[in-house]
Parts: sequence; C-alpha cells; structure tokens
Amino acid sequence: MEKSFSESYAQAGVDITAGYQAVELMREHVNRTMIPGVLGGIGGFGGLFELDLTGMSHPVLVSGTDGVGTKIRLAQLLDKHDTVGIDCVAMCVNDILASGAKPLIFLDYIACGQNVPQRIAAIVAGVAEGCVQAGCALVGGETAEHPGLMAPEDYDLAGFTVGAVDKASILDTNRTEPGDVILALSSTGVHSNGFSLVRKVFDLEGKDLHRYVPELGGELGESLLTPTKIYVKPVLKLMERVEVHGVSHITGGGFYENIPRCLPQGRRARIRQDAVRILPIFDLIAREGNIPERDMFNTYNMGVGMVLVVPAAQADKAVELLRAEGQEAYPIGEIVAGEKGVELC
Repeated sequence: MEKSFSESYAQAGVDITAGYQAVELMREHVNRTMIPGVLGGIGGFGGLFELDLTGMSHPVLVSGTDGVGTKIRLAQLLDKHDTVGIDCVAMCVNDILASGAKPLIFLDYIACGQNVPQRIAAIVAGVAEGCVQAGCALVGGETAEHPGLMAPEDYDLAGFTVGAVDKASILDTNRTEPGDVILALSSTGVHSNGFSLVRKVFDLEGKDLHRYVPELGGELGESLLTPTKIYVKPVLKLMERVEVHGVSHITGGGFYENIPRCLPQGRRARIRQDAVRILPIFDLIAREGNIPERDMFNTYNMGVGMVLVVPAAQADKAVELLRAEGQEAYPIGEIVAGEKGVELC
C-alpha cells in the first residue's frame, strides 16, 4: 500500500507524516483511558462508545465543552506541555458534574502552527491523564496545523465531553432551602481562569517566570501551571450517600458569577469570608497587582474549586466522605432567603 505523503502540502507548511507520527506517539496514552463501552480505537472518522444504561430508567446525556485559555502561554514559556491537557478535561467534566452527570467520553482539538509530534503527544498525555482522573475515555480528537495563521511554536487546546445521568438524579436546585450548608472543595491553585490578569500582574515573559516565591514553595511559573483539580470521582461517590442540592464549579467569574448558578430564585448564598482558606497564590496576585478584594473573589476561585450545597443535617457526613476519598472539604456558609446572589460577610 502506498504511504500518504504530499510534498506540495509540506511546502505549504503542513506535514502529513508528522501527524501520523504524533498519532503513534499518543496511542499509548489514549489506551490508558479505555473503559467498558469503547469500540475500536483512535484513527477512525468517529469515536464509538456503546452506552450501558443499566440502572437508569430515563437516561439523559449531558455535554460540555471548554478550553484552557491563555494559560497555554505559560506552558509554552516553560516548554512543559503535559499538564494543560488535564486542565482541558477538568474544565469540561467538572462542569457537567454540576448536573450530577458521570462523564463517559472526551474528545480534544489541538490547533498548532507546526505539528511537532513529541509536543502534540505530550499535550495528549495530559488529556489522557485527565480522562483517567475523571473515569472517562478519550475516544478521538483532532490536530490541525495552521501555518501562516499561527506561529510555529503556538498552539491552542479545547475539548468536549459527554456524560449521562438518570433524569431523576439530575440536581434540582429548587430543593435548596434556607439553612442548607455550603461546602467548599479545595482547589489546587488558579486552575485555568483569570490568566489574562495573571499575565498583567506578573512579568512572565521575563524575570518573574522562574522567580522563587517562598510562600509558594517553588518558582512562580511552575506554581501557576499546576493543573486544575478534577472533582468527578469523589463527588459522584458522595451523591450516592448524601443528598446534594446544588453544585457550582468555580471558574471565571469567581464566587459572584458561579455560585448563583446552583441557586433558585429567592435563595441567597451567605459566605463567611474568614472561613475561606485562601491559597497563598491569590494573596500574591492581590498584593502585587493591587487588586481589590471584591475583584479577586469575582475573578478567581480563591482556593475553592467547587462548592456543594447540602442539608445541614448531612453536612458533617459529607465532609467525612469527601475526605475519605482524598478531597479536602469544609463549610464556608449557608443558604438564606433573599434575592438570588452571593454575599460575603
């Protein structure tokens, strides 16, 4: 069989053979994500997944898509590309978790100025690790070279997930009542939001990238690159044993934008600010950027990557179960009657 190669296309900036090499390099990483239901492997025109709906009387598919944003620039500056894929998966699966859904499949899309197979494979290795952490399968993806549109070293990464939930188990925010407890699930850092402001505060293109910061216990760039926490497995296990009234993934927009998304009308989240365990990286951003406190809570997760709303009588049990699964959790407030929104007090 004649091998695929186009000299003319290569002269235009697209190397087909590099794409094939990248696929071979990423194959071992993709194989790590295989779960029951996956049919075939990578390389086809579509990813195949056989749904096992045992135990679901009325299954509902839940989908989500997102990217990594300008955090990509930090990976490029550090020439470290094996963690942004975790961010990409996290941003998608944590979102559909807020509906009570279990992620089943994931697909990625990488746009690059030049296909460097080792770099593409490193990116996909991170995607695969994120899928393993979330318990879903990487069933396909796309790598597209954009010569002339993107510089050779540039790339962008986005992803898409599909999960399932029984209709009766979809989180119903209308069950939220005054007195319900708001639990914070700790984050690993900035996650993957607010990096345009991060890059405005710090000189990451120069002296700040490798600056050692004592309170961070390492270099600034490496600390900022820490991947987003994936909450899927501990939260899904919790939902089997505790009544959860609401879940919010704290992404761009911070507390003020995201927490109200799990509240019904007539319910308000009252957060005790002194209960929030703010991570040192956020104190550093606020101090060096002279950023007002409200703007910080309206931009970043501040150390809280996800919040859960649970009945007060089950709050202690929820904390214990989450900690048993390796996820730090603690109460930061309660639900009160009032205009839908958030108040920090």
